[in-house]
Amino acid sequence: MYISSLSHATSPTAINFPNSQLNKLSRKPPFPSANFCLHYSFSKRPASLNWVGCSLYRPGRFSVKKFGSKQCLKYSRMTNQCFESGNENEQLDEFVEVGKRVADAAGQVIRQYFRKNVDILDKEDLSPVTIADRAAEEVMRAIISEHFPTHAIFGEENGWTSKEENAEYIWVLDPIDGTKSFITGKPLFGTLIALVHKDVPIVGIIDQPILRERWIGKIGKRSTFNGQEISTRSCNSLAKAYMYTTSPHLFSGAAEEAFVRVRNKVKVPLYGCDCYAYALLGSGHVDLVIEAGLKPYDFMALIPVVEGAGGIISDWKGNKLTWKPGFDGNFSGFNVIAAGDALIHQEALSLLQWN
Repeated sequence: MYISSLSHATSPTAINFPNSQLNKLSRKPPFPSANFCLHYSFSKRPASLNWVGCSLYRPGRFSVKKFGSKQCLKYSRMTNQCFESGNENEQLDEFVEVGKRVADAAGQVIRQYFRKNVDILDKEDLSPVTIADRAAEEVMRAIISEHFPTHAIFGEENGWTSKEENAEYIWVLDPIDGTKSFITGKPLFGTLIALVHKDVPIVGIIDQPILRERWIGKIGKRSTFNGQEISTRSCNSLAKAYMYTTSPHLFSGAAEEAFVRVRNKVKVPLYGCDCYAYALLGSGHVDLVIEAGLKPYDFMALIPVVEGAGGIISDWKGNKLTWKPGFDGNFSGFNVIAAGDALIHQEALSLLQWN
């Protein structure tokens, strides 16, 4: 019955595989080497679905190949669907679904510790870290490794994990961006999750686990807030702009002077939101965010969210934010500016320059 139902699909783009039928097939594979995996060919004749071979894809998934063709379908238990592996949109959707699971798991951990008495340690750079940061990153890493064992992971708390020297995909994690807000009971921190492919962030998630708010950005797609599409707001002058930065103490020397020039031009300067400010910008509530000394795990997830909402995010020279991953983890801080409108982005950039 199951094979018969498949045989009527001549050129499928997506086929549902109920778990009960999948389990039946996996218990009695048509070839000895099969393990959650089967290959078949389609023909225009309904009854001509032919079994042509099986091979291991990896536990929990199987791939389905069109005989004599490079076109493939890939099943994922996560969605109970089989997609054309050549379709980048479906692959991107799968990455997002895993990212959402990662955010869910991190949120469960973080909520257990929020506004509780937890030990606070100082890292080498004197920034604080708690058991919540470390426990959340551990569960985040576990989920990613389960679904994508060949992907590399770079997290704020535990650095690099990679089975391949030049992994094509890298997950960049910050379990609690805004630990100072977290330890003082202010729910304006966020969990940051980015997936970088060939140096380009293709997925970005900003999750606020206490308020249950989630922003998702996907390359080439409109960003969303709790499932609804969002966009930045227009603002044609700094004199009308609401600007956020985490703290005025981020800046020193010439960078501080440059920041003050912008601050003195905006309508309202605001402080204290970490990554949450960029989320508010994406939703059209804030016009400008300026910060200095950020690390890749602080900003990689922000890029798809801001750009997918119609905003601009760059360094202080106006260049796209780029980060060449390396196992040594050595990098200097990045000066970042994000704007909802290109006009105030350019106006602010002109004030941020110095010799």
